[in-house]
Amino acid sequence: MDTLFVANLLAASVRIAVPLVLGALGGLLSERAGIFAVGIEGMMLAGAFGAAVGTFIGGSVMVGLACAILGAAGIAAIVAVAVTRFRADQMVTGLAVGILSLGLTSFLIRGLFGGHAPVIRLDVLGAIAIPYLSDLPVLGSAVFRQPPLTCAAVAIVVLMHLFLHRTRAGLTLRASGENPEAVFAAGNDPVRVRQIAVIAGGAIAGLGGAVLVLQDVGTFTDGMTSGRGFLALAAVIVGRWTPFGALAACLVFGAATAIEVRLQGVDLPVSSYVIQMVPYALALLVLAGLGRGTRMPQAIGRPYNAG
Repeated sequence: MDTLFVANLLAASVRIAVPLVLGALGGLLSERAGIFAVGIEGMMLAGAFGAAVGTFIGGSVMVGLACAILGAAGIAAIVAVAVTRFRADQMVTGLAVGILSLGLTSFLIRGLFGGHAPVIRLDVLGAIAIPYLSDLPVLGSAVFRQPPLTCAAVAIVVLMHLFLHRTRAGLTLRASGENPEAVFAAGNDPVRVRQIAVIAGGAIAGLGGAVLVLQDVGTFTDGMTSGRGFLALAAVIVGRWTPFGALAACLVFGAATAIEVRLQGVDLPVSSYVIQMVPYALALLVLAGLGRGTRMPQAIGRPYNAG
């Protein structure tokens, strides 16, 4: 195994992990506030759609990112209102918005551009080299020469860790997922805290969808998130509801997917469909192993009743 192969594998692992990281951070914010983030898949898809259409029509990546955030936050707002104000089942609501996003984005892309399968072509964002670190052997080109949204994802991991563990607002958010009655007794509204957390988490997950469009493939296709939202949720659990833990889990899933892609180019005596299951099988194994010892927020999934 030469150094070029290792460098390419590491670079692919990081590239694949970035949308998972942003999806996981969005889910983490929602679940730490006490709301299951099953709708992350749909929010990422809405973000991908917003990024593609916004960049194509607006002619600017910044417009595309704004549309990605707004689109995903809009889907998240539906979840926030349904589960907090109307106390809808969180699992069912999350699955419903996933199906809604899939159908809505497919309908809108055809309504806006016509045809059975309209194609949007966009230039993907180039890599930025971090001075000095990008010159390191193997790791330099693989880890420290990345597109801007990858750098933004790492920054969000650090900022979210500081927010959750070093700020009063972060403490209130975490308390909403553990004991919302105590949050109310302290003078805060757990319902509002949860709504803000779900919408903010949706906006971050939307950036994950934008990464797929603006950094990876340069186009939008139906259902292009392809289950990444559910892998991101698995990363939240494996990472024990911490930003750095979720980052590490996403890197493992990214490495598994990168290896799976390379195995498809090797003449192995197994079906390619079996090889494609590798990342998801790994997720199940890791969940079965590490997930058993995790402790989820105590009040997650439990509607808050002020009365």
